[in-house]
Amino acid sequence: MKYTYYGQSCFLLEADGKKFLFDPFITHNPLAKHIDIKSIEADYILVSHGHGDHIADLIEIANQTNALVIAIAEVADWAGKQGIKNVHGMNFGSQNFDFGKLRMVWATHSAALPDGTCGGNPAGYVLELENKTIYFAGDTALTMEMKLLAELYNLSYAILPIGGNYTMDVDDAIIATKYIDCDTVIGVHYNTFPVIEIDTEEALAKFKRENKVLLLPAIGETIEL
Repeated sequence: MKYTYYGQSCFLLEADGKKFLFDPFITHNPLAKHIDIKSIEADYILVSHGHGDHIADLIEIANQTNALVIAIAEVADWAGKQGIKNVHGMNFGSQNFDFGKLRMVWATHSAALPDGTCGGNPAGYVLELENKTIYFAGDTALTMEMKLLAELYNLSYAILPIGGNYTMDVDDAIIATKYIDCDTVIGVHYNTFPVIEIDTEEALAKFKRENKVLLLPAIGETIEL
């Protein structure tokens, strides 16, 4: 399985011959100016919620790839009104797709769409791919709901926000690893804006002291999971 980071909470998972793009926000991110979105391929685009820093490039990439857009029902409806026909609206539950089972899970955040209309609820996802189970938390504060994941899954990786202010910070993310019983984290949602800038060396050291692994690939970097 391959993971490519595109900045903020945008990344691509490649597994089982499929490409899964999450929360496409690239062209408006000054740290990701070297990324050419026209080169991005995707079979599925998974959206955690409707804030601009998670869907700014959704319509363009969905049009160029014809990927299936998976999102909370209100975001899926909004995408449909923008002309995207290949959409699948969900709420908090599970669904079987051709790649396997996907569960939409709770996130604690806000969720209005860029035009001010209701974006439904924010969400995260759990995917089972290549005999691994991946949890993407989306934008969320630390929440007791995460403890349910330890009862439902044996998580291989957790993709967690670590920038603070709008989401969990590093310290909260470490607590979250204990709630979800997962020791390997890929950090997202940090350093894009001044208010979510972190000391990455300190973050790595904090995880190491807890005998946990924090992966922080550079924007544009691909790692093997």
